[in-house]
Amino acid sequence: MAGEGDDVKLLGAAVSPFAVRVRMALHLKGVSYEYLEQDLFDKGELLLATNPVLKKVPVLIHAGRPVCESLAIVKYVDEVWADGASLLPADHYGRAVARFWAAYIDDKLFPAWIGILRAATEEDRAEKLEAALAVVRPMEDALAQSVASGGKDFFAGDSVGYLDLALRCNLFWFKALREMYGVTVIDANKTPRLAAWAERFEQTEAGKEAATPMKSMVEHAGKLRAMWAAAAAAAK
Repeated sequence: MAGEGDDVKLLGAAVSPFAVRVRMALHLKGVSYEYLEQDLFDKGELLLATNPVLKKVPVLIHAGRPVCESLAIVKYVDEVWADGASLLPADHYGRAVARFWAAYIDDKLFPAWIGILRAATEEDRAEKLEAALAVVRPMEDALAQSVASGGKDFFAGDSVGYLDLALRCNLFWFKALREMYGVTVIDANKTPRLAAWAERFEQTEAGKEAATPMKSMVEHAGKLRAMWAAAAAAAK
């Protein structure tokens, strides 16, 4: 196996969906690694040294060399530890489609649900929820198109793949939003295929591997909201 025996470390945070994405990829590929939890409010020297440009998790350190940005890391893991099933589709078109939707998730869905978390009033939160639901709906259609011919369980088919990882890593924050504010981002009445997909994923080994305690989520959300409020007050 390529890369077998090499020193592998992952700098992450339990509350980071992007770090969770990489943890699931490493689990699926059977890669042994040392996990180093990072304080996102007091970033350590190793994180700053290995990701000096963005200064954020995740960072994969393989044989002493850092790889940054979660989607780039997942592709790196898939290529270096190439034995077994690939996380990306075999055909070029399927790969392009998976990469398109993964970028859509990071560029559109992530900021949409962050907007719900940042909302200062119930009215604002309701507006942000509607905006997030509008972003989610095309993913329902994408899942329908990917499984319509064969009735497969995941975007990748019978097993979890690249696009499944890209979306699933946001699910535990969706649960936290429901716990804190009673909002539902993936609604079984509005996006039934996605809701069923999410339930299936939760039962996989990869889904269980990356579970984050709700208490940690709520505490982190409180710190973020306090930080945002302080920044808004300082800007006045």
